[in-house]
Amino acid sequence: MTASQKDEHVIEAIGRSRIVIRNGTIVEIGEAKITSCPLAKRFASPVPEITKDAVRANIEHRMKAFGMCTARRDVIDTREFVGFGASELLGFASHAGLIDAAVLACDGAGTVIVKKPALIQGIGGRMSGLVSTSPIQEVIARIEENGGIVVDPAHAALDQYAGVKRAHERGFRKVAVTVARPEVASRIRKDFPTTLIFGVHVTGLTPEEAASMAAVTDLMTSCASKTVRETAGVKALVQAGISVPIFALTRAGKELILEKIRQSDEPVLLKPTRLPVLDAVQPDPLV
Repeated sequence: MTASQKDEHVIEAIGRSRIVIRNGTIVEIGEAKITSCPLAKRFASPVPEITKDAVRANIEHRMKAFGMCTARRDVIDTREFVGFGASELLGFASHAGLIDAAVLACDGAGTVIVKKPALIQGIGGRMSGLVSTSPIQEVIARIEENGGIVVDPAHAALDQYAGVKRAHERGFRKVAVTVARPEVASRIRKDFPTTLIFGVHVTGLTPEEAASMAAVTDLMTSCASKTVRETAGVKALVQAGISVPIFALTRAGKELILEKIRQSDEPVLLKPTRLPVLDAVQPDPLV
């Protein structure tokens, strides 16, 4: 980071609360869009009710536990936090040889290209929606030491399209990417049609945005999105989970989930049915 650059990181987490972290300190917490989430209740630092104080406590825990948005940021992890989360599925896909690179977003580094499953999980396993970030040289170095590629180390820009393009330029052919905006997903699908696209951070999408995202992604998390449940849920070939489901929308997405199930020792119920299937414990409210 140069003298003229700010150490500032903006994330949207825990009900899409907007959180600003500057120089290692939380300086802003916005109002959440929801009041409760079943996943948040199971966090390492649980959030039973989404209030500003609870959000602050959770984010401070992440900063202390693994250095989120600081120079102490851990980037390697092998623990699964959510069985069918984006990083868990992509880490498995890398381990199984189904992909040879994943394009992710990382605080302190921006868009990164990652090959190692433990690096995929270490970056993405506890990261929420990253809106913007600034470069932290220690984090960038740690990623590169573990075989990752930082697309824009000077600015830590978030540009998933550029990440997919760079991955292809580096010779990767089985590329996966996490994308939060439908227009970016559509552009990637058009120019790099074989990319495995995972739609993430979808709370608050309009019906039009949800339909656009569902039309071009292979997998989508549902977060607290009513429109994704209504749009992607109906179109899905496979649903994983019932409180905050993951939807596989293409054969490639379906095969990834089923292969993870095949290689797992966990008991699983399989039942042909109309989707989505939702239980009574959903994020509240769905937006």
